Amino acid sequence: MSNAIDTAMVLAAGHGTRMKPLTDDKPKALIEVGGKAMVDHAIDRLKAAGIKRIVVNIHAFADLMRAHLEARNDPDILISDESGELLETGGGIKKALPLLGDKPIITHNCDSVWVEGMGKTLPRLIETFDAGKMDALLVVAVTASIIGDVSRGDFIMDAAGKLEWREPSSVAPFMYTGVQIIKPQLFADIDETAFSTTRVWRGIFDAGRAFGLRHDGVWMHVGTPAALADAQEFLQSL
Repeated sequence: MSNAIDTAMVLAAGHGTRMKPLTDDKPKALIEVGGKAMVDHAIDRLKAAGIKRIVVNIHAFADLMRAHLEARNDPDILISDESGELLETGGGIKKALPLLGDKPIITHNCDSVWVEGMGKTLPRLIETFDAGKMDALLVVAVTASIIGDVSRGDFIMDAAGKLEWREPSSVAPFMYTGVQIIKPQLFADIDETAFSTTRVWRGIFDAGRAFGLRHDGVWMHVGTPAALADAQEFLQSL
């Protein structure tokens, strides 16, 4: 049964410092992967999943971002302008709360690009989310199958999908893909204006209300020029 989640936020405000020199004259969100700007990959996938309202935050090269989004001529897209101050992921969501509403939302990093597996990830995410026991449901990928930037992993996940942080000085099998469902009111309780989503996650994890959904396709973390090249090579091979 559908949870009727109809709102999402695409996090597209960052400078993309690690993507230099490609971001010397444009924001990371407008770099093309497989012939399409990363922000368009995110928006198009969300719309295909039935999302009716998509908020996109902008900061770096805000004028270019605004022009690109307005050229889509899409009334479902709303812009949250952070050109005055970069607010990080959590602060950006907090600033956009008047546009997002009170129901759980999808948040989607602009540099998260993937190829589907057996089932479509966003519809599976929406169907799996259970507001009664979850405050956040994160899409996670197996580190061994990721194309692009791979760290030592982020999480351990049990058979029920409950997530735990990776212990320091260790490795973990799952990495956050930059896509989740989360309750937006959790951001309203943070006093700061600029903060990471990790600040909100801490309380959710401590309460045992953070869960994961395994992505069963190929996820590409396009954060550096080398990762972009790897993603392009993979997509061309399909």
